[in-house]
Amino acid sequence: MSCSLRLTAFAPLALSGLLPLGAAAEVLKASEQSFLARNQVTIAAPPAKVWAALIEPARWWNQEHSWSGKAANFSLDARAGGCFCERLAEGGSVEHQHVVMVLPNRLLRLTGGLGPLQAEAVSAVLSWELKAEGEHTTLSQTYAVNGQVPGGLAGWATPVDGVIREQLERLQKLIETGKPGAVEAAK
Repeated sequence: MSCSLRLTAFAPLALSGLLPLGAAAEVLKASEQSFLARNQVTIAAPPAKVWAALIEPARWWNQEHSWSGKAANFSLDARAGGCFCERLAEGGSVEHQHVVMVLPNRLLRLTGGLGPLQAEAVSAVLSWELKAEGEHTTLSQTYAVNGQVPGGLAGWATPVDGVIREQLERLQKLIETGKPGAVEAAK
């Protein structure tokens, strides 16, 4: 898909109903200048196993939400100053987000607008927080976006949350079943 089409990729998916029903938004706040989305799952694995998978997005990120069309091109350098990046054809690359905080097995925090938000005047923070719950891990994903976009950010909140929620569910499925596969729609 060309870059010009990618810039508007989220909105048509949400409007057409192509986002998985299981990716229902939990948008805590949405205004013309900002939105805050939070999603949470409980994963049947200890934090160390969840962490090991989290920092390998090539294993679980949906290639439909990539610039190259291949999840295998994703990498994450899990250290402050590191990059959540993607290799592109002909030696190209893209930084999806910049790593700003790493507490192994507890917290991964990145900055940057994902997907079409990268081309907009926004500041964004994505936090992945892991909390041990016996033999399970509660994984919380919070995405805070602030800035200016034509038409405002309120309309972006639900579709963007749907996309990041899908990635969270794919990560959970990978850890629990060994395959990220398509996340089943909620009934």
